[in-house]
Formats: sequence, structure tokens, C-alpha cells
Amino acid sequence: MFETILNKAPIFLLVCSRCAAMIMTLPLFSTRTVPMGAKVALVGYMAYLSMGIANYEAYLPMMNENGAFDLNYLLLMLGEAFIGIIMGFYVSIIFAAFSSAGQFFSFQMGFSASEVYDALSQVENPLMGQYFNLVAMLIFLQNQWLQKLFLHGLFESFKSMNVFSLLDQKESLLKFLISGLSNLFADAMLIALPIMGSLLLITVCTGLLSKAAPQMNLLSEGFPVMILLTFGVLFAWFPEICSFFQRSFMTGVNNLSIFVQGFNKGV
Repeated sequence: MFETILNKAPIFLLVCSRCAAMIMTLPLFSTRTVPMGAKVALVGYMAYLSMGIANYEAYLPMMNENGAFDLNYLLLMLGEAFIGIIMGFYVSIIFAAFSSAGQFFSFQMGFSASEVYDALSQVENPLMGQYFNLVAMLIFLQNQWLQKLFLHGLFESFKSMNVFSLLDQKESLLKFLISGLSNLFADAMLIALPIMGSLLLITVCTGLLSKAAPQMNLLSEGFPVMILLTFGVLFAWFPEICSFFQRSFMTGVNNLSIFVQGFNKGV
């Protein structure tokens, strides 16, 4: 293994750049809770497995025959890292939809003030957004979507994508990222819409009762009712939420695979 890596050190470092950039931007592996040694080991094994299928013939004219590093090689490493960042960022967009769904109705249910640090998204996130993030991560790992991401996304990218093809087809890259961002808000709204609709009805009913009976202190009673109602709707709708998470991962991985394979067809 080490002899193969030393013999193909320039190719191995290029592959490592893409794998490391993807690992450092994925929602789970980018956290500080994952040891750096585990990240380095995972990047090394991924790069070793991907080195045999990487198509870097376009890079050969820019590499020195003696294997020495130069400015062109450093630019190639930066380009490979940029490709890995794009792939990891797209997966982060999928998880951001679940976190955004929790933020949409946290204010209405009375949990907007309970923001805590979310280790997955590395931002201040309401409790419901963090809850959806954890459920999505469990589904992501349990259904082996991480392995499918590596097989259908990362490994396929080594066969078709390089820095030059990415520059030639930057319009398709922009369309791909913009469509991912638009799907983020659409998925978040679909998840939060039933809960937001139920809370809207409770708010309207509370306002009508407060006008009909001003002596009733409905403001103090409204928040517990909204919290109980929200958890009741979540409990009833939880199987559908899990199914929606699975469909979102399936759609995201398929779109990433189609985007990567499109470079072979000159999309």
C-alpha cells in the first residue's frame, strides 16, 4: 500500500485534496467531536481506493516528469479541493432544509428563545431545528446514504470531473447549486407547513377568545397549548417526516450523481 502511494504520490495528493475537502465540509465529519486522526485515516483510505479510478490524464501536461511540486500543481490541488467543497456543500444544503424547518415554527410554538449550539450545523440553532438535524443524521447513517454518497457521488466524480471540465461547464454548476438552494426552502416549508398551519389556527382562536372574554388570561395559557399541540402533531406526523427525510436523501444523492455523470456527456 505505501509503495503504491509513494510511486503515485502526485496523483495521491490530488485525490487526497478532493477527499479531504469533502470530509471537512460534510455535516457530520466537519464537527470537532470527530477526532482529527479518524478524519485523516478516512481521507487516506478513501484516496487510496479512489486513486485507481481517478481520470487525471488532463493533468499530466501540467505535472513535472520528475514529480517536483510547482505553482501549476498547487493550483490543481486547490481546484480539486474546490470540487470536494462543492460536493460537501450540497450535502450540507440537504441537512440545512431540516434545520430551517425547525426554525420556521419555533417562534410560533414558543421555543425561539431556547437556541443552543448545534454541533452538526455549527451555528446557534433552535431546539426543534437541532432535533430535526439529529433525526435526519440518524436516518442518513442508518440507511447507508453515506456509503451511497461515496460510491455514487465521490467515486463517480473521479471518473468524469476535473478542474478543466468544471471551468468549461461553470454554468451547469451554478444551476446545480441554485436549484439546491431553492429546494432547501421548498423542503423546509413542506416539513413545517402542517405545524405552522395548526399553530396559526390556535393563534386565531386565541385572539377570538381574548376579544370575546377579555377577563381571561389567554396569553399565559396560549404557549402551553401551542407547545402541546406542536408535539402532538409531530408525534402523529413523525412517520411521514422520516419518509420525507429518506426521499430527500434519495433525491439529493441522485441529483449529485446525475450532475457528476453529466460532465462525461458535456452537459
